Amino acid sequence: MAEPIRVLVTGAAGQIAYSLLYSIAKGDVFGKDQPIILVLLDITPMLPVLDGVVMELQDCALPLLRDVIPTDKVEVGFKDLDAAILVGSMPRKEGMERKDLLKANVAIFKTQGEALEKYAKKTVKVLVVGNPANTNCLIASKSAPSIPKENFSCLTRLDHNRARSQVAMRVGVSSDNVKNVIIWGNHSSTQYPDVHHAIVNHHGKEMAAFDAVNDESWLKGDFISTVQLRGAAVIKARKLSSAMSAAKAICDHMRDIWFGTPDGEWVSMGVYSSGNSYGVADDLMYSFPVKIKNKTWKVVDGLTINDFSRGKMDATATELVDERDTALTFLGA
Repeated sequence: MAEPIRVLVTGAAGQIAYSLLYSIAKGDVFGKDQPIILVLLDITPMLPVLDGVVMELQDCALPLLRDVIPTDKVEVGFKDLDAAILVGSMPRKEGMERKDLLKANVAIFKTQGEALEKYAKKTVKVLVVGNPANTNCLIASKSAPSIPKENFSCLTRLDHNRARSQVAMRVGVSSDNVKNVIIWGNHSSTQYPDVHHAIVNHHGKEMAAFDAVNDESWLKGDFISTVQLRGAAVIKARKLSSAMSAAKAICDHMRDIWFGTPDGEWVSMGVYSSGNSYGVADDLMYSFPVKIKNKTWKVVDGLTINDFSRGKMDATATELVDERDTALTFLGA
């Protein structure tokens, strides 16, 4: 049996973590023969809730779960990590301006980045989920200068899964028959779900998504807005955020980092923008199509971008530049 790996989940008393921890502990993410030490970090007032989560994980009697460590201390939470899933962040409260939200989260992710720098392995893979995920991820990476930028990514897999599912339902196939959708840009309502390069396997025949759907006005209209606004729609219906689907997307994202993407397929994740072929500004965490091998992602370069896509990709990049510049003013504060 392999040596146990240490996996941190922050915001571990929250509802996304509650949907996530069982899947990690039973081997769905890091492999069926990989023992795990789960480190659960949350703020001090949540420690009693965390104790209940620990009891439940113990009561699952999972063979791969070697230890569960609940804590409110960064020096415990970030020590010797192999993987860090940063779910906890300051949620937007009623009447709160975006700038105030950014300021609160810059403080959180600066602290967590510094803790990664000081205590974690330099090989740690860091996934930022807490919103605004792209900019939080950038701040964390800037606060951990000795950990490679490539080790940081943020979650746009939920949007990717939503896009796949919408196309699949429209065509009447299962979602595994839809591949190579792309989420460009920010995990916000400016993100651009792009199916210009997507392939649908329709009754055993592979075809372009535009041909399979055969409804350009839907693909350029309601499809895009449905994916962009899906999180808000779930909150409106459920009075809570999308925890189950977010947890599934986190598992998908981390499993692909660990085991790679299938041949001929790519996935979407927010990664560090540096000299890409799409004219996206450097020094952003921007969602691109990526292929992963040996725990290393590579942006899929050279895809043809039409004017419609170009406009949407630029708009979401503009928002990210604005977020980054605002966040950086707080970073020095």
